[in-house]
Amino acid sequence: MNAIFLLILAILDLYKLVLIITIVMSWLFTFGVINRYNQVVDAVWNVCTALTEPVLRPIRNILPSMGGLDLSPLVVFFAILFLQNFIRYDLMPALT
Repeated sequence: MNAIFLLILAILDLYKLVLIITIVMSWLFTFGVINRYNQVVDAVWNVCTALTEPVLRPIRNILPSMGGLDLSPLVVFFAILFLQNFIRYDLMPALT
């Protein structure tokens, strides 16, 4: 049973990494450091947005507009941290 929880925790860690990559790439696009004409950059961007947009879009619809500031990745990041701590400190000890 612990192996399943550890797998879930690892997947959540990977999703946090993809979320951070998406945030940093969007900043780099905004400031003109990288562009999407590069095939590698475009491929990484497409994979990251395909993984994060289904989760971020409903949160963007709920959160009020902050004048160009997108807080949905922050909400998802904190939700993942909460879920990981719940699994690690509450669920795993209760089931072992």
